[in-house]
Amino acid sequence: MTNGAVKKASEKEPKLPKARKDMTKAEYILLQMKRTWVGYIMVLPFLVMFIAFTVVPVVLSILLSFTNFNMLQWPDFVGFDNFVRLFLDDDLFVRAFQYTMIFAVAVGPASYILSFLVAWFINELPPKVRAFVTFIFYGPSISGNAYLVWQLLFQGDIYGYVNGWLLKMGFITKPILFFTDANYIVPLCIVVALWTSLGTSFLAFIAGLQGVDRSLYEAGAIDGIKNRWQELWYITLPSMRQILLFGAVLSITSSFGFGGIVTALCGRPPTNYVGYTLQHHLEEYMTTRFEFGYASAISLVLFFLMIGANVLVQKLLAKVGQ
Repeated sequence: MTNGAVKKASEKEPKLPKARKDMTKAEYILLQMKRTWVGYIMVLPFLVMFIAFTVVPVVLSILLSFTNFNMLQWPDFVGFDNFVRLFLDDDLFVRAFQYTMIFAVAVGPASYILSFLVAWFINELPPKVRAFVTFIFYGPSISGNAYLVWQLLFQGDIYGYVNGWLLKMGFITKPILFFTDANYIVPLCIVVALWTSLGTSFLAFIAGLQGVDRSLYEAGAIDGIKNRWQELWYITLPSMRQILLFGAVLSITSSFGFGGIVTALCGRPPTNYVGYTLQHHLEEYMTTRFEFGYASAISLVLFFLMIGANVLVQKLLAKVGQ
């Protein structure tokens, strides 16, 4: 392109306003918004949907948690009565809180580490083999109620595979009612949750591992990195910190929202309320008793538990590679 053509092309481009040294922060932000107004127009549909279906419901839930609301009458403001009742006068909430924390601590970190380790292993495979193995591991998480296959395995009669094998080998004399026996409910639900945990975060980890700059490993070898574990800690993990945070958020959400698997396998409520979680307690007051104010208080407690776990994970991930 000749100099004349370059000059004509530059004359056709719109001239953007320039920032001045005497501008305030608000004026500078407004200037940047004017420069990138097309981007804001593109984001506007998502922003409207996000505010309407995420921000507004969360704000309304917080407001309703301070009221007595049954969907038939106007909300009656009761202050902190719902929270006082929740922590001091609701024994079932205490049990639900305990099992929620058990599932969160057992399933959350384990599924997160398992997802990363499997993704790390698959990343080393040839491309065609990698695609096939990824499908094998990712399949259970996208197959809807695939975890119900565990009902067939642990069916509580002689036709269940596990009971059949145990009876045949002489370890038991009568079938075990696995999903109604309080001794087996929590361990089995944890195992099923881990089996279905290789979901979106698993794929995100594979994408993050694929995106690590390979030249960093060569530079690390020059700087004294001697083995794969040092590569992982000092190069791989710091290079995909944002992906790790994304996966952590997904793991936290799924582990604290644990309840669907328990309901599908053990019914609602489960035997002696073993495995009864805050999600079950929330559904009880929201869909059966229609005490929406009290249900909002439960959801608010669950929301702050997730926020606290997210802050803790961010602090831990900030130390990766140090």
